[in-house]
Amino acid sequence: MTDHLTTVAGVAVDTRHWIGGRRVASADTFTDVSPIDGSTLGEISRGTETETAQAVAAAKAAFPAWAATSRAERARILHAIADGVEKRLEDLAVVETHDNGALLRSHRRGVMPRVAHNFRFFADRLLTLDHEDFETRGHTNRVGWDPAGPCVLITPWNAPLMLATWKVAPALAAGNTVVLKPAEWSPLTASLLADIAAAAGLPAGVLNVVQGYGAEIGDALTSHPDVRRISFTGSVPTARRIAESAAANLTPLSLELGGKSPLLVFADADLDLAVDLAVEQYDNAGQVCLAATRLLVEESIAEEFTRRFVEKASGLRQGDPRDEATDIGPTIHLRQLEKVDGFVRRAIAAGARAVVGGHRKDGRYYAPTLLTEVAQDSEIVQEEVFGPVLTLQTFTTEEEAVRLADDTRFGLAATLATGDRERAERVAGRLVAGTVWVNCFFVRDLRAPFGGSRHSGVGREGGTWSFDFYCDLKNTVTAPKGWKDHG
Repeated sequence: MTDHLTTVAGVAVDTRHWIGGRRVASADTFTDVSPIDGSTLGEISRGTETETAQAVAAAKAAFPAWAATSRAERARILHAIADGVEKRLEDLAVVETHDNGALLRSHRRGVMPRVAHNFRFFADRLLTLDHEDFETRGHTNRVGWDPAGPCVLITPWNAPLMLATWKVAPALAAGNTVVLKPAEWSPLTASLLADIAAAAGLPAGVLNVVQGYGAEIGDALTSHPDVRRISFTGSVPTARRIAESAAANLTPLSLELGGKSPLLVFADADLDLAVDLAVEQYDNAGQVCLAATRLLVEESIAEEFTRRFVEKASGLRQGDPRDEATDIGPTIHLRQLEKVDGFVRRAIAAGARAVVGGHRKDGRYYAPTLLTEVAQDSEIVQEEVFGPVLTLQTFTTEEEAVRLADDTRFGLAATLATGDRERAERVAGRLVAGTVWVNCFFVRDLRAPFGGSRHSGVGREGGTWSFDFYCDLKNTVTAPKGWKDHG
């Protein structure tokens, strides 16, 4: 590391904040560690209330001009940012793999292309954002989307850049300015995004990036009276603290808080497909909010399903995420690894049986795990583990399957495997979930609403729903008469 630059796999990354179009260093730093091998990636500027205040002030100062910028120009700049992402796709993929341990092949082929798509989609959606005028007793109603103001976006560590831009892109498209606070366990690609945005011509102060610990700067950001929107993806306890902080100013919130999603497998399902869907839940070492971690299998096929699952899961290759042959990488942090292991050890002590895995491996790796003989009210069934840990329970009737599926405090997603179309419609309609996948998983379209019910979140993102959140909706009602002729 030289001055404020660190080099990750040959890619230079600035470790300072990005505020008001310039790099800003803090007096103190925190160490960013790679989950691959525990090596130090860099000493990152550790934000304080001073830097957060500077960032919000910069966003506030930049807001009037950016809000007044035409839709066409804002869209042009967002497309230019997407161009920049695509030009640096390999750099972004390599850095993020080192920083959060997800598979390099996934970053190259799926995640980073999606980052560029996030900007392109919302740029294009902005240009078509409209609502048909309607009449009320001869008066014309016209709906508009006004930029709200500075937005604080707080993003998680499991898919750092993709989930950050899922918020940044619509916020900028809407004409808002942004203060982005990336997770301290994976901050590096947010810094690269600031460089890319500046190179694309985004005006100074429109995007600001402040690094640091949520416990130290989170309240300063979320309680700031000049902040007009807050979007957060993360845990329920943190969301509660953010909501309390934002309450004094009645700042609108968008919250995506994870889940404990079910995968329902009926006896009439394609069993090979169902097993594939179940094993797919180990993606990103189980560090996926949407993961269907509760396998609910009809009793008559449970034995055969389990046999096939064990066979397929045993063939997964766990190791260095930079290796193309690797299927599962490491857990992001030793603290998270301890958390995952604690869940499993307590479950086994309470009577659960590990038919696959159930233990730590060398380094930050946790073996893909399947636990059976678990009670519906047990911790392992009810609480989000956020690791490669699945449970398996059986049911005998459709009614029981739905009851078990809906019996948690979460409601983010659900997956359903069945060969019966009528059953699929019937069951999907009764599941408490923001997204239901039928005989598939993780098929996402930015035109669709995304979010959760119950403790899985507040609000929806995607398509027009994102603009509804990041804007102040206005209805202008115009009378048919009272006009003077200036002809």
